[in-house]
Amino acid sequence: MSDARTLFDKVWNARVVVAREDGACLLWIDRHLVHEGSFHGFGMLDHSGRRVRRPDLTFAIADHYVPSHSRALPIADPEAAGLVATLRENARRHGIALFGLDDPRQGIVHVTGPEQGLTLPGLTLVCGDSHTSTHGAFGALAFGIGASEVAHVLATQTLWQRRPKTLRVGIEGTPHPHVAAKDLILAVIARIGAAGAVGHVIEYAGPAIRAMGMEARMTICNMSIEAGGRAGMVAPDDTTFAWLAGRPCAPKGAGWDAALAAWKALPSDAGARFDREVTLDAAAIAPTVTWGTSPETALPVTARVPDPDAAEDVARRRQIAEQLAYMGLAAGAPLEGTPIDRVFIGSCTNGRLPDLRAAAAVLKGRRARVPGLVVPGSVAVKRAAEAEGLDRIFTAAGLVWGEPGCSMCVGMNGDLVPPGQRCAATSNRNFVGRQGPGARTHLMSPAMAAAAAVAGAIADVRKIVA
Repeated sequence: MSDARTLFDKVWNARVVVAREDGACLLWIDRHLVHEGSFHGFGMLDHSGRRVRRPDLTFAIADHYVPSHSRALPIADPEAAGLVATLRENARRHGIALFGLDDPRQGIVHVTGPEQGLTLPGLTLVCGDSHTSTHGAFGALAFGIGASEVAHVLATQTLWQRRPKTLRVGIEGTPHPHVAAKDLILAVIARIGAAGAVGHVIEYAGPAIRAMGMEARMTICNMSIEAGGRAGMVAPDDTTFAWLAGRPCAPKGAGWDAALAAWKALPSDAGARFDREVTLDAAAIAPTVTWGTSPETALPVTARVPDPDAAEDVARRRQIAEQLAYMGLAAGAPLEGTPIDRVFIGSCTNGRLPDLRAAAAVLKGRRARVPGLVVPGSVAVKRAAEAEGLDRIFTAAGLVWGEPGCSMCVGMNGDLVPPGQRCAATSNRNFVGRQGPGARTHLMSPAMAAAAAVAGAIADVRKIVA
């Protein structure tokens, strides 16, 4: 029997405190990130009369409900103001570090955590948010948890979990210019389906992944949940180590040397077995957009809207028809040229500096035909973008430059797409009502969203910048 282990095996095995006979394992949690929505977990903790077990491993970050258009206090919306204030008070009472609205570390939890070096290879990391899988780009085992699980981690710094299966997604070859990480992960989800990775942790591998910077790897891992995966991971390498070096919370000196030696042993061993394997050719993937109400409804921008009558079974025909009705699309119509009403560039999927650079490169010297909002993923990203003049490119194009936060991705902070309007968005979900009641969302990369802004319609970025 082979002793070869996967990256997941190594991280999981090292964090098991105890394993029950029924297969459940109590895992040690290295990092716990909380945001405004974590108030349920703190309420359960208070009800039980417990304190946070490890406040030094817990970090509070305001992101979901913070305003995008002003940092002036108090926050105008009473619900948002109350939730931000509750997070601040919970952090104060329990001695937890808070990245609040006046903190230069503030941003979307899945952007600022890695920026600060809180996310490190080989760690377990949880947060009450499904896109916690983002942090797996560093070789961490990171996943979202529910309210009762948040309370359990707050109280014990551990969590009961059942060992998931493993899925290796290999992306071979080299993508064409203007094909971004967002295009690749949408192609993966379209290939395996929205439930294709249920019960699995995905390890992304192959030459296309290895050639990516850390921000692109975070985009890939971020959307693992959209394929039903429990988590997504990329083995750490020299790209990872270079990105982490010098981060505020990363190890220093001899601690860095020791950590580096441990991290270099994390990649999957030669001959390690996965429960499933899927391979895609990056060179065969075109700029990609969604047409329906699930990320799995992704097609090349050159494709046509599917025809329900072409589906093989009744249930699938009904599903396609319902999605087309909601999205206001005609069967067989070309995706390219579909008019849009507005653009959103940001989110924990695509709100990092390289994402903003990609969008600005398309918009430079051009005007948007529709209104749009560009929201950096963190204060650090915002400052870096402004130092490069990216904000001036966006505003010159007619778009609004916002303040860091989740913004229009989640539609719970005042940034909404009006009913019936169509938005080209760089976020991670295009569910019914995700960006507001009746909103119609098309997911795409930052460059593609910028191209849509210029064209006033879904456009092939390769033609805009040719």
